[in-house]
Amino acid sequence: MMDKKIIVNMQEEKEPLGDLFGIFFEDLNHAADGGLYAEMVQNRSFEFDPMDNKEYHSLYGWEKVKRGNAEVILSIDTLEPYSEKNPHYLVIDVTKPGKGAGVLNLGYNSGFAVKEGEVYLFSCYAKSMSGKPEEFRVALEGKDGCEYAGLILQGGTAGWEKQEGRLVSSKTDTSARLVLTMPQKGRLALDFVSLFPEDTFMGRRNGMRKDIALKLKDMKPKFMRFPGGCLVHDGSLNPEDRNSMYRWKNTIGPVEERPARRNSWGYNQSLGLGFFEYFQFCEDIGAKPLPVLPGGYDPHHQRIVPLNELQPWIQDALDLIEFANGTPESEWGGIRARMGHEAPFGLEYIGIGNEEVGDAFFERYPFFHRAVREKYPEIKIIGTAGPFSAGSEYEKGWKCAKEYGSDLVDEHYYHTPEWFLANHHRYDNFRAQDPKVFLGEYASWGNTWYNALAEASFMLGLERNAKAVGLACYAPMLANVDYVNWKPDMLWFDNHRIYGSPDYYVQKLFMNHQGSRRLEIYTEGLEAPGIEEEPICGGIRLQGYHSEVIFRDVVLENSKTGEKVSFGDYHLKKEEASVWLADTEWKDYTISCRAEELDGFQGFQIFFGWQDEDNNYSWTVGGWQNYDLLLSRRIRGLCSDLTQSLIRVSKGQEYSLKLQVSGRMVRAWVDGRLCAETEDKPVVTEPLYYGASRDEADQTVILKMVNMQEQGVSAHIIMKGMCGSRVQGTVYTMQADLAAENDFAKPERVAPQEEVFYKENESFMYEFPKFSLTVFRLKEI
Repeated sequence: MMDKKIIVNMQEEKEPLGDLFGIFFEDLNHAADGGLYAEMVQNRSFEFDPMDNKEYHSLYGWEKVKRGNAEVILSIDTLEPYSEKNPHYLVIDVTKPGKGAGVLNLGYNSGFAVKEGEVYLFSCYAKSMSGKPEEFRVALEGKDGCEYAGLILQGGTAGWEKQEGRLVSSKTDTSARLVLTMPQKGRLALDFVSLFPEDTFMGRRNGMRKDIALKLKDMKPKFMRFPGGCLVHDGSLNPEDRNSMYRWKNTIGPVEERPARRNSWGYNQSLGLGFFEYFQFCEDIGAKPLPVLPGGYDPHHQRIVPLNELQPWIQDALDLIEFANGTPESEWGGIRARMGHEAPFGLEYIGIGNEEVGDAFFERYPFFHRAVREKYPEIKIIGTAGPFSAGSEYEKGWKCAKEYGSDLVDEHYYHTPEWFLANHHRYDNFRAQDPKVFLGEYASWGNTWYNALAEASFMLGLERNAKAVGLACYAPMLANVDYVNWKPDMLWFDNHRIYGSPDYYVQKLFMNHQGSRRLEIYTEGLEAPGIEEEPICGGIRLQGYHSEVIFRDVVLENSKTGEKVSFGDYHLKKEEASVWLADTEWKDYTISCRAEELDGFQGFQIFFGWQDEDNNYSWTVGGWQNYDLLLSRRIRGLCSDLTQSLIRVSKGQEYSLKLQVSGRMVRAWVDGRLCAETEDKPVVTEPLYYGASRDEADQTVILKMVNMQEQGVSAHIIMKGMCGSRVQGTVYTMQADLAAENDFAKPERVAPQEEVFYKENESFMYEFPKFSLTVFRLKEI
């Protein structure tokens, strides 16, 4: 048997790895308010509204306080507010003081997490409504009313005045309340009631929650993409609307002047964490800023800026670059300087659009591209290829980027771990002279060690193809455990704890040990096994996808022999899940029918290759908002959309459908037009996944190995062309049961183990444990 060898050619340097691995921030799962943004008060400006969430109202997160025989009326007013952009404020009318009357805030999660001896900075705007000064008490209390800290402030009669004070907690409690009470009869108006820990990340006012920020800084990301995500482009075209698209100019300046915004993930977004704070945070953690702006098109609701009204949107992009990079003497650079950052932020990248599909975006993108390229030729411009890994809209994105010379193309996809293993070589044939790939959102469905390990194997493919892949970031990044919109997520937290998923530790290892330039690495005796590709066969069934549908003249035909089975017509009402047709072992077959949607909103589906509810293939015609055509595969209940195109399914219109399966190739026609074509690549588990690089800063050599097999793999590692006679450094190993996950009880159940490494010569044997990731960081001595 041939010896298994891994040869690292120390003298053969390849492409620079540049800014390959970074992070992605989107305010979903309460990632900002109630998360990274350290503000502890929820609904601090009384601006929560049913438009944000049907359960919201102006006093959401607040409760009345009546102690003893106190009587108090709470009301919301908008007459002469502190800020016209946030017009609502609270009026406390104490008619009988008792032992204290007022209001308390519930904070996020279980309440305010406070620590004994820690300082908390309170502020608010207050004014007396009674014609005389009104004293009020601010306190941190437990749920039982026990006071941990308190101070006395006063609302004057001269109008709105900012009141501030320090609260030092005498107790540690994760369910505290912020309580504001008046000891006397009177009327007091309050707005922008705020509480921050003094100990924010970097000690910044209006700053970041320290434990979350440190977890991100520890990753040493090369860049951070922000502010999203779908919230970039989902909303009204009018920047003054509460449900507007994310417009960056609304997010700068005094926080009191930043308008309340509906977050497209179903909650309120205070914008306290705005573009200035994003840029500042990127600088603080050593990551390059990568902002993404809307392109004048909301694909979710088909809101489209007319071409003759596009200039203000283009100007927003140009002004953002000036805000980031302009001198203090420039208009927008001056605004940045007055906010406290005189030096430029050094912006290098800008993205236009996020997951856009449809011709409207690709008609508008060139206007942004040309304007930015003309005024700021040094800025790298990023286009978009939609939310799927293949299909017509993906291809439009790439065609547009190549035509106009985008520097990068933003690809997004979420798939099963098996898809990532099957597509390890996805970028091998991408050309260096084309725009580079920005893999701006990706993850496998789940946060187990199996998910993280499959992602690690895929990331080695990204490194190997650095000639074509410029940037990549896992998504989403943050999730508050009590406000989950989406999962999986990289970091999970509540109001006082945080833990990293196995995916977090994989990402951290790759970022900490990226290296600056790739080294040649190859193997002997570790070739991937050949496998016989199994065809897609199994059960066939029809389904209305949340719709009432009719299937007519349903026929299954053997494409090789011509044998046909006719099934006739089926009328499926919404409450009827599906109808079973047949189970076939044919390798080449065609399913044809005519279909009509009578009622509903997501068209119809044909299932094939059906093994059970959790393992099957599907062809969806209609899909989201009756707009998508998808070929998908489900494994263990997790879905990979293999290819996507656009189709508008109209009620009452009949469509001629044909689905052809040949081995692992699938093609789909609607009304005689080929609409989708894909190959479901089989999973081939390679003996080892590997990569090598050099960090030119300290001249260390970095080796990464992923073993996806059920047994350890021993190999002879040869450091070819090494100048010294010995190597020493550190080896990091991650290994666990495939189903293992981290949680609050065991936050490092799956985490790297670190050991000193030393060998006397340029070659050595090493056994890579089963289901493991191994990273060497070595120096020649």
